[in-house]
Amino acid sequence: MLQPSRTKYRKQFRGRMRGLSQGHLVEFGDYGLKATECGWLTANQIEAARKAISHSTKRNGRMWLRVFPDKPFTEKGAGAPLGAGKGDVKGYVCVVRPGRIMFEVAGIPEAEAKKALALASAKLPVVTKVVKRI
Repeated sequence: MLQPSRTKYRKQFRGRMRGLSQGHLVEFGDYGLKATECGWLTANQIEAARKAISHSTKRNGRMWLRVFPDKPFTEKGAGAPLGAGKGDVKGYVCVVRPGRIMFEVAGIPEAEAKKALALASAKLPVVTKVVKRI
């Protein structure tokens, strides 16, 4: 599971998901999977999408992962009363804004790349589209 090796602070505020993304161009590969809405990607969702791409391409070509879960999210215990502070860190998420390129592939035919990225898209909680390098 992806998570930072160390963090400066153990817990973070939830924050707002407004505005557009910075990483909006396909820079490494030939095809990319672009988010068209805001959301949080958990480490498990990113790993499931990565496995779907590598399985679909039969590990031909090259794949780049352009997102990393570095934001901790917390959850209180099952029987915890209201109040009593913030819960413990449950896992890590990556904040995704519209336009973010999440995965890139290269070295495989276009039809195969689109199929692999569509399979990965089914594993993610945000609406995405497949884009080509300009």
